[in-house]
Amino acid sequence: MKLLVTGAGGQLGLALGAIQRPALDIVGRSRGDLDITDPSATAKAIDDTRPDIVVNAAAYTNVDGAEADRDGAFRGNAEGPRWLALATAAAGIPLIHISTDFVFDGAASRPYRPDDPTAPLNVYGASKLAGERAVLDADPSALVIRTSWLYRLGSRNFVTAILRLLRETGRVSVVADQRGSPTSATSLAEATIAAALRQAGGGGLSGIRHFADGGETSRYDFALAIRDEGIAAGLVGVSTSVEPVTGGEAAVRRPAYSALDAGAICSELGFQQMSWREALARSFREDRGLLPF
Repeated sequence: MKLLVTGAGGQLGLALGAIQRPALDIVGRSRGDLDITDPSATAKAIDDTRPDIVVNAAAYTNVDGAEADRDGAFRGNAEGPRWLALATAAAGIPLIHISTDFVFDGAASRPYRPDDPTAPLNVYGASKLAGERAVLDADPSALVIRTSWLYRLGSRNFVTAILRLLRETGRVSVVADQRGSPTSATSLAEATIAAALRQAGGGGLSGIRHFADGGETSRYDFALAIRDEGIAAGLVGVSTSVEPVTGGEAAVRRPAYSALDAGAICSELGFQQMSWREALARSFREDRGLLPF
C-alpha cells in the first residue's frame, strides 16, 4: 500500500515516516515539497504519486499567531484541505484528514464524542472546524480524525518545552486548570495506519472520529510526568520543580477541558489504546535520541 502524507515535516508526518511495515510505502511531502493551498500542485502531486490513500497532516498550527493571521489560518486549515479533498475525490483515492480538540469550547464534564456540538473559542479552532466541513463536503467518504495535545520528542510542543525549561532554569510554572488527553504522535500514527489499511481495503471508516491516548490529565500533572521521565532519562536534575498556577487571562482562549473519547475508532479498528502515561514512557524509551539536548 502506498500512502501519501502531506505535512510530512510535522509531528504526525515524521511519526508516520518512521513506521516501517512490509508492503507499506510511505511517501512524505513537506510544505516545501507541496503546498496544498495550490490546487494545481495538489492535483499534480496526486497524479504523480498515484497513492492508494492520502493522509493530510498539513496544517497551520500556530494558535496564537492565527488570531493576527486569520486569512493564513483559514487558507492552511480550510482552503488547502478542501483542494486536497477535491483532488482525492476526483481520483477516487481515500483521504484521512487530521483535526483537533480545539473545535470544542471546553464546557464538557466528560470526554468529547465525535457527535458532540462544536463551538471553537479561537481562530485556530474555527479554521480547523471549517476544514473538517470543507473536506467532508468535497468528499463525504473521507475520514476526519480529531486528536489532542499532540507531542513528539524533539519537535516543538509542550513536552519538549517543559524539558527545555527545566534544564535551563530548574523550575517551571504550569496551569493546573486545563485538562485534556495527551497523545503521542507515534500512537496517532499507528492508529492512522490502521485506519488507512481499512480505507484502502474498501471497508474504511468515514465521517468524524476521535483518537487520543487513553485517560485524561491536567497540564500540571502532565508536566510532572514529563519531569519524572526526564529525571529517569538523565535529562533533568532531581531538584527541578514544577509549580501549579491558574490559567488567568491568556491572550488567546483555549478550552479548559478537551479530553477526547476514542472508544469508537478503537472498537471499529480493533486498536489497542495505550494510556497517556504509558505512551509518554514509551516516547522517552524510543525517541530519546530525537531531542536536541
